[in-house]
This record gives sequence, structure tokens and C-alpha cells, in this order.
Amino acid sequence: MSQTLGYAALDPNSPLAPYSFSRREVGPNDVKIDILYCGVCHSDLHTARNEWNNTLYPSVPGHEIVGRVTAVGSAVSAFKVGDVAGVGCLVDSCRTCSSCGEGLEQYCENGFVGTYNGPAFGGGENTLGGYSDNIVVDEKYVLRISHTDNLAAVAPLLCAGITTYSPLRQWKVGPGQKVGVVGLGGLGHMAVKIANAMGAKVVLFTTSPDKREDALRLGAAEVVVSKNKEEMAAHVNSFDFILNTVAAPHNLDAFVNLLKRDATMTLVGAPAAPHPSPSVFGLIFKRRRIAGSLIGGIAETQEMLDFCAEHGIVSDIEMIRMQDINEAYERMLKSDVKYRFVIDMATLKAA
Repeated sequence: MSQTLGYAALDPNSPLAPYSFSRREVGPNDVKIDILYCGVCHSDLHTARNEWNNTLYPSVPGHEIVGRVTAVGSAVSAFKVGDVAGVGCLVDSCRTCSSCGEGLEQYCENGFVGTYNGPAFGGGENTLGGYSDNIVVDEKYVLRISHTDNLAAVAPLLCAGITTYSPLRQWKVGPGQKVGVVGLGGLGHMAVKIANAMGAKVVLFTTSPDKREDALRLGAAEVVVSKNKEEMAAHVNSFDFILNTVAAPHNLDAFVNLLKRDATMTLVGAPAAPHPSPSVFGLIFKRRRIAGSLIGGIAETQEMLDFCAEHGIVSDIEMIRMQDINEAYERMLKSDVKYRFVIDMATLKAA
């Protein structure tokens, strides 16, 4: 066992605080990574505060991890000491079900093992995540980082990047398509960048007119204020695909009506309460679809990282110290970040 320093939630009502724990020793198939940067995801906050009613305490959040390899097991072939590597939202899966066999570990039929908060369906070890100075992960669930600089801004790609890339690839977004992105937050700003790099004409939907300039800078061709009925009406029946990133309950019908016949709106935001039920008529009269998508498998996450490196895509970030995480959570609730907090793990020892 090796000693690890981190920050943990000990219960749903207390601030995150310093926490010391042990990682397993490096096994034959393991990679040990000293964590340089860890992104802050809204899921971290949900979990720390038990808002999904499934938190195992103590909880060390963090699944947007970039670091440097410091040790490898005897059977490891893809990584060596000194490599820059990443860890995303999952660190294991059953490896035997049809989903795992297809490289879709995020849909593992026996439950993938999250990077923090233990196995998805309970039982087993309470995994502890990236708000820590090191992590030990099986080689099969470690990602290669080919970006050569701005590594802090690469960290959010491990969740926000793959969460938006996966549905854009699944629904074959590309040149000549008109694609909508709903919401300009941690997920939405990545969706705009990636869809634009795929060649689509991107339209950003926001409730905040003051986000127009930023959306255009990020790659949107047009910005629509979704509270403006005239602006929305101008786009009825015109979208090939809409990616909805908003993690708060809202009326889906307004966006369904913008889809062409046979087009899809995919939801990636995870609200604490359900969306109002959509009207059936908006779906059946145009054979439209509402779908969902969850992160991506390991192979697709690697594909996303390589795509982003090739196109010079990273997240827009604000770097914070580890000791500022509780303040960052409160700011995140107010959408007071452009567009992702990233923890500089060099500050952990001082914290």
C-alpha cells in the first residue's frame, strides 16, 4: 500500500477537507500516476453532497485527471515511466459482457467501476478519485495524452470532452449539417468547439444574451436566446441534430420543434429532478427522437483525445488551488466559471 494525500467529503453536509488514505501497490497490469491537474465536474459536487443518494463516504471526487506516470507493472506495455497520461470517469468494468466486448465500457451490463464512489451498482471497493496526489489504475483504463502543452486545460476533456464528443460521433455530425448546442457551460462550450471542428454549422442556444460574444469566439456560427420566441421560431424544422447539455429541468418541446423530420435531440445533462414530460405530438408528427448518451468507452475517449490534439482543442479553464475547492463548488452552482475549474495539484501539500 502507498500513502496518498487528498481532499474528501466525509458526509453530505461538511466542506471537503484534507484526507489521507492508501492506494494499492502497483500490480502487474497497473499504472501509477502522479496527478498534476484534476478538473472539477458538476458530478463531483452531486456526489460530495449525496444529491444522487448513492454516495459512499469518505468520498474523494475527481475524474478529469492528467498526470505523469511514475511506475508501471511488469505486464504493462502501453505506458512507461515519464509518460503523460490521463484517467477519466471509469477505472474498470466486467470486460465480459457484450457492451465491454464492443468497447462500450460505459454501458457495462454488470456495472462499470467509477473513478470515485465505488462500483456503479454497489458492493466492492469504494474507489477514491483525482482530488489526490496519485492514483493507481489498470493499464486498460489509462489514456495517452498527446497534447504537448496546456495540460491543465486538457484535464476536462476526460469528462466534458468525451461526454459531448461521443454523441456527436454516434449521430454522425459532420460537414453540411446544422447542429444545435443547448447551454454554454462546461459541457456546452466543449460541444461547440468539437462540433465546429467536425465541420458542422453550430447554433448555440442560451438563456443569457451576454453569452453571445463568447459563443461566437468558441466556434458558434449563430447564437439564439431561447427565451426569445421570434428567434426560436426562425429555426423550426431546421436542425439535423441538437445536443442538450443543460443539467436543470426545462421544457424540451421548444427544442424538439426545431428538429427536422427524423432528427434527434440527445440529452447529456443530468438534472437532479426530471424534465417536464415532452409532448408526444412533437415527436410522432415528424418522427423525431429524444435520446441520451453517457460519456464514452476507453477506445472512443482515446479517439477524442487524439482528435482534440489534432485540432488544438482544450477546455477554457480557471485554475484553482486545492484549498479553494469548496468556494469553487459554490461558484459552480452560480455558473460563475468560464468554463471549467481545474485544480493545480501542486497546491495539495500546502492545503
